[in-house]
Amino acid sequence: MDQELMDELASEFKNSLKVLSAVGDETRQSLLMALLQGPQDTGMRVGEIRVLTHLSRPSVSHHLRILREAEIVSVRKEGTRNYYRLDSGSKLMVLKSLVNGLEKVLAQCESETGIL
Repeated sequence: MDQELMDELASEFKNSLKVLSAVGDETRQSLLMALLQGPQDTGMRVGEIRVLTHLSRPSVSHHLRILREAEIVSVRKEGTRNYYRLDSGSKLMVLKSLVNGLEKVLAQCESETGIL
């Protein structure tokens, strides 16, 4: 196995850790699905997300904070109102890099063992 490739994959896992942790929770997946259904230009308020997810306001706020810290969701403040939406420069793209790295390692394993 190519050590450089394995080091690259280890780095991808490390870079993806916060995002994997954030999206690995079913409640946060539910919030992401709600945000995808909402208006992407203006975003959604906690109350709107709460209605779609059937979660309590404190629970929605807690999970949105985790998604914000993982740089998956951004917040736009308008006076005292906060509007949440998927971040256009989202860290979700690190997952794509991780998957690409895994595919490279798997391809190398397959070529070394003769499995195609």
